[in-house]
Amino acid sequence: ASPEELTLMLYNGLIRFIMQGQKAIEEKDIQKAHNSIIRAEDIILEFKSTLDMQYEISKYLNALYDYMYDRLVEANLTKDTAILAEVLKIAKVLRDAWAEAMKIAKKESKVVQAAK
Repeated sequence: ASPEELTLMLYNGLIRFIMQGQKAIEEKDIQKAHNSIIRAEDIILEFKSTLDMQYEISKYLNALYDYMYDRLVEANLTKDTAILAEVLKIAKVLRDAWAEAMKIAKKESKVVQAAK
């Protein structure tokens, strides 16, 4: 998989683990909820570690990832599905934006290749 595809896979994993955490909380499976939320936290940390801070957008993403991570920690401590729903919404927006950027980049790449 390309780096772009791996990033999309990570976003999908983040969404999946948050949803698993929500379901586990609803089912009163505290250990599974904890494990799922920890996996989501780990993905956020991976996103943070790969940011190239020379770009302005990376500073904004870093702050957003910090916020998401802090909220996940709070959700894990309190087992609060509302907090998970908040982070899930952000994760879906980021995932969808990334997927759209991939489509645009692919289309532009084809245009450039055709022009050569």
